[in-house]
Amino acid sequence: MKKKNILFFLLCFLLTSVSAQTLEQARAMYGKGQYAEAKPVFQKYVKSQPANGNYNLWYGVCCLKTGDAAEALKYLETAVKKRIPSGQLYLAQTYNDLYRFQDAVDCYETYIADLSKRKKPIEEAEQLLEKAKGNLRMLKGVEDVCVIDSFVVDKVDFLKAYKISEEAGKLFTYNDYFKTKGYHPGTVYETEIGNRIYYSEQGEENLNILSKTKMLDEWSQGKPLPGSINASGNANYPYVLSDGVTIYYASDGDGSMGGYDIFVTRYNTNTDTYLVPENVGMPFNSPYNDYMYVIDEYNNLGWFASDRHQPEDKVCIYVFVPNESKRTYNYEAMNPEEIIGLAQLHSLESTWKDQKIVDDARRRLEAAINHKPDIQQNFDFEFVIDDHSTYHHLTDFKSPKAKQLYLKYEQMEKDYRQQTNKLTNQREGFARSNKDEQTKMAPAIRDLEKRIFQMSKELDKQAIEVRNAEKQNLKEPNYGCTDHHCIDCCSSNTLFS
Repeated sequence: MKKKNILFFLLCFLLTSVSAQTLEQARAMYGKGQYAEAKPVFQKYVKSQPANGNYNLWYGVCCLKTGDAAEALKYLETAVKKRIPSGQLYLAQTYNDLYRFQDAVDCYETYIADLSKRKKPIEEAEQLLEKAKGNLRMLKGVEDVCVIDSFVVDKVDFLKAYKISEEAGKLFTYNDYFKTKGYHPGTVYETEIGNRIYYSEQGEENLNILSKTKMLDEWSQGKPLPGSINASGNANYPYVLSDGVTIYYASDGDGSMGGYDIFVTRYNTNTDTYLVPENVGMPFNSPYNDYMYVIDEYNNLGWFASDRHQPEDKVCIYVFVPNESKRTYNYEAMNPEEIIGLAQLHSLESTWKDQKIVDDARRRLEAAINHKPDIQQNFDFEFVIDDHSTYHHLTDFKSPKAKQLYLKYEQMEKDYRQQTNKLTNQREGFARSNKDEQTKMAPAIRDLEKRIFQMSKELDKQAIEVRNAEKQNLKEPNYGCTDHHCIDCCSSNTLFS
């Protein structure tokens, strides 16, 4: 009997040692930020001792950090009731993730007051408080926008899901556009005519957005966009409207709800800089990462990406109908659950007010998805000989004389474009200058305008000489020629004599 008692107590001791070791390992993982690994252990302990404040805190934080704020809520509320240090901080963050921003504000204020009593630093908590207040203001201005569809894709290939028209420009990953190796998080936007790109590149500390302009066959050096776009945090995912001055991008710096937020700003030609960026607000932005906002004006469709409520390797693409001007829901007339649902895009159908608008937009989306872009031909140039013939390579010329004349034409065209670009730069500089500077610059601009006009006439004349030289070498008569400058066609025609 005595041996049985000894064995019983020895077994209890071993079981206690195993449990203590498991909890100790979980706490070590928790301290290292390995919340997913520690979560099952804390869940077991909090179920066995639901009144234990520390177990509630640890399990609640693990839920919060692994994206399950709803599950975290009751455990962190219990931890706060048990007066567990730091409970208020994590409960406020949970309220924030659940869009209960007023509760988050109240919680942060209580937390700051507690820190002050204990003579602890409050600067970081005050920043979180201001962010929660900003989020509350955004919740009161949720945009009334019709979101017609959404689909989840692999994050690494998310740009392939954007089916935008050729008129809206092109989107690339940094690696695909610049043919680089190794992972680069940046994206590139190229304008419709391919003469300008906007892209993100790693700076000394963060990603910055730069631009390049194509000058003839060469690209200019990349220049960071002026203004405060790159002032704080990472700036990435640029997109520019067809007006050339409105840019959308994403930043995780000042003014962000959390992670990347979408911002908009416009270029001011008078000051040669961008205006102060504005957060586009909800439902486009959330406490998660929201980015790559695109307005396809040709198809009248908008696109953006978000990893809200998605696994780490996935992202959700939302498609919406852009508003001509921003309109918001009436916050005061709606219950909190309804406005939060709209802000979170919990149900896309709740954003539908006019079924015809939805149906029309979905047809445009289907057409965009099924659209097959024209195959780009590998041409050296495009030169029209007549209504029936267009040349794309030097080998197309039958006449040696015409080929030599075309080479001269090509050089003249290059000079013409160079001077035209020079004039564009001078006009932009003129627009940014004061009256005295403009007075000094005006004569040179007028002279250049005259020179370009003369070059245009000489270029047209040279083109006619190329065509006529080539036509003289062709066997068949050029009955279809409509060029009234053509000397062959202007000569007397004896066909009906």
